[in-house]
Amino acid sequence: MSGLVGKGVRRVDGRAKVTGAARYAADNEVPDPLHGFLVMSTVARGEVTDIDTAAALAHPGVVAVHTRMPGLVFPGFPYNRGFIPLQDSRVHHTGQPVAYVVAETLEQAQEAASLVKVRYRTEGPAVRLDDALGEAFLPPEFNGEPNEFVDGDAEAALARAEVRIEQTYTSPTQHHNPIEPHTTTAVWDGDDRLTLYESAQGVIFSRLVVSRAFALEPGNVRIISPYLGGGFGAKGPVYPHTLLTAAAAKLARRPVKLVLSRAQMYTSNGHRSEYRRSIRLGATRRGRLTAIVDTSTAQLTRTDTHVFNTSDSTLHLYDCPNVHVRQLGVRLDLPTSSFMRSPETTAHFGLETAMDELSHELGIDPVELRTRNHAAADPRTGRPHADKHLLECYRAAAKAFGWERRNPEPGTTRDGDEYVGWGMATETHTYGAIPSQASVTVGVDGRATVRAATQEIGTGTYTVLTQVAADALGMPLEHVTTRLGDTAFPEASLSAASATMSSVVGPVSEGARDARDAVVALAVADPRSPLHGVPAGDVVAEGGHLFARGDRRRRDGYRAVMARHGRPVEVTGRLDNSPGHSYGAVFLEVRVDPRLGGVRVSRVVTAHDLGRVLNRRTARGQVMGGVTWGIGFALLEHTLVDPNTARIVNPDLSGYLLPVNADAPEFEAMFVDRPARDSNALQARGFGETPGTGVPAAIGNAIFHATGRRLRNVPFTRDKLL
Repeated sequence: MSGLVGKGVRRVDGRAKVTGAARYAADNEVPDPLHGFLVMSTVARGEVTDIDTAAALAHPGVVAVHTRMPGLVFPGFPYNRGFIPLQDSRVHHTGQPVAYVVAETLEQAQEAASLVKVRYRTEGPAVRLDDALGEAFLPPEFNGEPNEFVDGDAEAALARAEVRIEQTYTSPTQHHNPIEPHTTTAVWDGDDRLTLYESAQGVIFSRLVVSRAFALEPGNVRIISPYLGGGFGAKGPVYPHTLLTAAAAKLARRPVKLVLSRAQMYTSNGHRSEYRRSIRLGATRRGRLTAIVDTSTAQLTRTDTHVFNTSDSTLHLYDCPNVHVRQLGVRLDLPTSSFMRSPETTAHFGLETAMDELSHELGIDPVELRTRNHAAADPRTGRPHADKHLLECYRAAAKAFGWERRNPEPGTTRDGDEYVGWGMATETHTYGAIPSQASVTVGVDGRATVRAATQEIGTGTYTVLTQVAADALGMPLEHVTTRLGDTAFPEASLSAASATMSSVVGPVSEGARDARDAVVALAVADPRSPLHGVPAGDVVAEGGHLFARGDRRRRDGYRAVMARHGRPVEVTGRLDNSPGHSYGAVFLEVRVDPRLGGVRVSRVVTAHDLGRVLNRRTARGQVMGGVTWGIGFALLEHTLVDPNTARIVNPDLSGYLLPVNADAPEFEAMFVDRPARDSNALQARGFGETPGTGVPAAIGNAIFHATGRRLRNVPFTRDKLL
């Protein structure tokens, strides 16, 4: 074994990305393409009564203006919208496609789209969540999970509690903003074979949805997505623009390419919904939780009932005998929400802020309060948590941060003119496990190729899978090539739900070991090999060579064995895993300008328990990304909606604020790095969405420590401090 797993190996795809060799979805060149552009509704609720396309059709280069594309089959989950546009005249939200322009060039399509005249019968939209809270309802189960959970008698326990915290926490609509816009290039071969060059987080899921929509055999649909310029959940489902582009290409009998504009992305591919969370905690004077009543309300649409911001941490994180969780929804005339990176953060922000409020009320240190309520077993099932090291995360991060020096009295620490505050929070998130396969081929040149229909969304998938295969094969890293993002490869996990590594690492490792064993079998059976006659179990692989365990002078090379064999060896690895949770703790420092109300995060220390660390460099990158994401959640991000028209008024990166390099704090990331024995992914857990889950609450808790002012509504903007 080469010992690559666990090391901070540099990204194997890094050079391709920085030199432009990496081809993203819109980079793919197809012969004689047309270009599409969407005409979006300017009203939120009503009906299209007339569309005048004459001027658009007369524009140079325009091939078609589609106002109806009937016949598409509603595919059901994982397509998470309750309707497909251009099937009827109904308008469900502003920014809904009402026409699709196809032209020879992108510029011609854009100009023609501006010439389409649409008339509507309008109805007054419902936009504000607060105005519709009286209409909240309990949605049906989603993915088999109920939206209400009761354990014990939380109301009775709350009434008896020695100490109670009762507060409401809110967050606004927030939007994904990947660097790469959503894009689809559709190419038909006849009427029954379709290839899509797609910016997709799940090529296999996309194939399932598209094949259902067009009533095709799944094997007749190919989705290609080798690189993504960010996804964050936005590119997990299949959205209408993909289906409409495929339909337009079929009608035109030519390839059609569509790239959404930045503004169109704000109404076309989901968002984190506006959210209200009421939390009531009951506890003893010694800080033991006795009751949690947790009621959340999320913005839904007229056509969908899925609540994506689950209250998972309330159910699993702390040991409490009486828990009542309800996840409600309110229908508004807004675009459909969806998963957005670390969806459990939205609810977790409320829980971790409430825990800080409880610690202040009791006069118990925030770390000590969480330690006293640490759940050694799953509160819902009673099963002990296998290899859970959250307490070690608290200790390690607190020590590195210097938490013991914290003066608990709010508003007492200053540095010059700035107020300084320290805050902390627990981090946790679920991870998925999706049945996956991976093929490993050892070619006649002695090099290996890994193939799997999962994706690289920027998190290091190419690198980690290459490490895993090289270790199992006993090859140098540069002798292994990993290919991803193509449904022509073995079916594998989508890049969502922190499921990629937990799902795909096991099959890659299994396939690579089987491929190594197959080559060893060829060598020991070949009279021309120095290893002829050596028991296969006594052969080890290292550095691209095979050795007899007891006599390293007897050696052969992958290249020599495969050259004599004359044809490749290919095996497919299959190894299922189970879902679970990853954990961590974040400690941070904020500095508050009392004159201007400005808040900046100046220092962050984290410690995480993700099982075995497969690549320290990419894991650290995930923590940096999560912390930055949490800073944006807490201090900046807010989609503004006009309450009269339901139009998004800041659908661009000048009005929708995101963290930049200047917002990045001093940063230290630590890992427990102990094997998770319940994981078949080389004892690693899914991790990508865990970092950052506690950051918004930790920032709010630090602001309270700095100023004595408790903020419960993100983003924590200047007006809330002045």
